[in-house]
Amino acid sequence: MKRLVLGAAALILASGSALAQASPPIELAVSANNDRPVVAAPAPPVSFVTKHRTTIRGRKIDYTTTAGETYLTTLSGEPTGSIFSFAYVKDGPRDPNRPVMFVFNGGPGSASLWLHMGVVGPRRVVLDREVNPSNVPPFGVADNPDSLLDVADLVFIDPVGTGFSRAVGSGKAEDFWGVDQDADSVAQFIELWLSANGRWTSPKFLMGESYGSVRAALLPRALMGGPTYLGVMRGITVNGIILLGTTLDSRDGPPKPDAAIASAANDLTAQAAVAWAHGRTKHQDKSLPVFQAEVDRFAAAQFEDALRRNGAGTLGSAERQAIVERISGYTGLPTEAYDRDLKLATGQFARQLLADQGLSVGLYDGRYTLPTAGSGNEPVADDPAMGRYVPGFVAAFHQMLRDDLKVSMSRPYGAIVWRDLLSKWKWSRAQVPVGQSFAVDLATAMRRNQHLQVLVASGNYDLVTTPAAARRSLAAANLPADRVTFRDYPSGHMLYLGDTAAAFSDDVRALVRRSVVGEGHGSSPGGSREK
Repeated sequence: MKRLVLGAAALILASGSALAQASPPIELAVSANNDRPVVAAPAPPVSFVTKHRTTIRGRKIDYTTTAGETYLTTLSGEPTGSIFSFAYVKDGPRDPNRPVMFVFNGGPGSASLWLHMGVVGPRRVVLDREVNPSNVPPFGVADNPDSLLDVADLVFIDPVGTGFSRAVGSGKAEDFWGVDQDADSVAQFIELWLSANGRWTSPKFLMGESYGSVRAALLPRALMGGPTYLGVMRGITVNGIILLGTTLDSRDGPPKPDAAIASAANDLTAQAAVAWAHGRTKHQDKSLPVFQAEVDRFAAAQFEDALRRNGAGTLGSAERQAIVERISGYTGLPTEAYDRDLKLATGQFARQLLADQGLSVGLYDGRYTLPTAGSGNEPVADDPAMGRYVPGFVAAFHQMLRDDLKVSMSRPYGAIVWRDLLSKWKWSRAQVPVGQSFAVDLATAMRRNQHLQVLVASGNYDLVTTPAAARRSLAAANLPADRVTFRDYPSGHMLYLGDTAAAFSDDVRALVRRSVVGEGHGSSPGGSREK
């Protein structure tokens, strides 16, 4: 029998309040007749532990940060993947009622640094302006007064293929790249983390942004388990789920009837909000909530009806003109922009709204602008929002890794990884009808768990995952309205940018408190629905 070495030499680093340990090589035993390699028992994964103090809402909090790997395995114990996470745990006597919140971003292919550094973690990025910041250094890192560490311990999860997380042993990265596969691997990580930290009886919360909203909707099923789905019973339930930049429509199967009409109606509401932010509508005398509600009602009724009748050729010319003029009043664009189809694709809207100034607005946040001329047409780097705030977030995160958390890794941190991952992502699912919305999974979870509370947070100026689309998909799944709270913020896809972080974090605090107080022991499920 011969040995194959799959790693670098062990590294041990210790200094001050930080302790870092890296694993020695993982070895594979390969039999002489070339049977499949069998992974030997792995050494302890890498771990970096540091001590800190912060102040949140006037309260001093001492906490321990553990940044490190957790090995995922097959049922027989063979290691297949390594998830790198960042756990912030309040120091002091153990409180059995203290919640733990598992946080992740989306993509698929994104690490968790955006929520980590934007609003949830105890440290946050400092940009020179909240909106339209400079994208060149210097950038800062500071204590985050809006962090949720005062109400819950926080665990930031980077799925396999993102951050420092990777396949190991006999595992392949593509084994984790799919809707069900991703949910299963994150559920296994949560299960392992609860065991390693003695937190099985703690109240539990999930927070997911963008594709992370899909993962958060699926995780209750994966955490519970069953004989036909995943084939294991984990038996884990959660108290609450927070969705940001919600996008729960199915990505497989044929287009649904009226899908294009519904999408156009959703887009119109967000386009109008962006136009209002730039002072381009004929309704600037109205507050944003009042204006948004008016556009929402129009889009869901007269506008959708007009689109159907226009497609069928039964929309009269006078009525058509009236609809066009009303849309123009909402978006600030000339009526000619809507003469052909009554609607305008979001990309076209983003280029036309401020065309007289030579500017395009951001799809991820319509408040942000860049010159239209000279664009490289890269959907992220050339987006006026992503192109401006991504460099600051990435730089601040790496500085925090080095200076605060004492993390030293030999491989780069993948903030967002598209290469290979997107092309190999499996959208088909097991035990689910083709084309089923991910919102149905959330409805199933709420049927199983009569105390599960959900907060759906959206940015008014998000042209990618609009508030209207979130409401529509959840309404179609018939979620119990008394346990779902909708909140919109005058912000974009990363809805905590632009002086909205405090309001969002307070809404999450409210969800945590009403989900934990009484803890559902004999109490009736409650909640609220706000717009």
